[in-house]
Amino acid sequence: MPDTTPSRLEDLVVITGFSGAGKSTALAVFEDAGYFCVDNLPPEMIRSLVELFLHEGSKVERAAVVSDVRTGEFFEALHEVLAGLQELGAPHRMLFLDADEQTLLNRYKETRRRHPLAPRGAVSKGIAAERKLLEPFKSEATAVLDTTGLGATGLRRRIAEHFLPREADRKLAVTFQSFGHKHGPPRDADLSFDVRFLPNPHYVPELKPLTGKDPEIVAYVGRDGHLQRFYDHLEPLLDYLLPRYEAEGKAHLMVAIGCTGGQHRSVAITEHLAARYDDRDDLFVEASHRDITKR
Repeated sequence: MPDTTPSRLEDLVVITGFSGAGKSTALAVFEDAGYFCVDNLPPEMIRSLVELFLHEGSKVERAAVVSDVRTGEFFEALHEVLAGLQELGAPHRMLFLDADEQTLLNRYKETRRRHPLAPRGAVSKGIAAERKLLEPFKSEATAVLDTTGLGATGLRRRIAEHFLPREADRKLAVTFQSFGHKHGPPRDADLSFDVRFLPNPHYVPELKPLTGKDPEIVAYVGRDGHLQRFYDHLEPLLDYLLPRYEAEGKAHLMVAIGCTGGQHRSVAITEHLAARYDDRDDLFVEASHRDITKR
């Protein structure tokens, strides 16, 4: 006797974006959360898959698929396919993964893989061609996640916090990220503080090679008392703001700390803040240093 149970499809996440931006990692997050997952799916097959999920008797409630330029000429049909999902009444979201060009180049160097749009040429040419194809989809995405400066662990956490159902007892995830103004501001910071008013170890020859993780740098930056006075103002502000953001349902908060190069002052302060808030039961805290290796 055929199963006549109505379809229970509640969520379909379509993942796209730049090659090397972390789509495979993103898909693994959804798979670990119990989503039905398919990688490298041509757009036309997305509709067929959804129709199957919407069929009476389907037990798939949540699904995630990756569709990107690896599908070649079929990829351009993604616009029409997504519009067709609206007509089918299929609940869906699009997650677009982005990263700056240098990050993508570095990741390709690490993996030694070829770019799908430049299999016999320079990776930079493939990235440029991909950018033209992806731009329309980026503007249509439900969410754009910039993975520049994110390792696999940070990326998994960010996707889980932003895209997976929020449990009532889930902690607010707070990332304290250092950065250098000369390398540009972080794209996804919720709060940003400029600490270039503090003494700069860059101009002391014996301190220049060190980072804000070294005690010598912390001592130098705090030698005139302004660092502690900065904490005396900043920490009460964060103590007030963090519960307010959590009460509003925010899952992840990025607090960016910027100095000139992102190696000394901002790193020291980021480490201090992460340690200060790490023992809070209501928070999940991580420290990230975007530009610490950019000499």
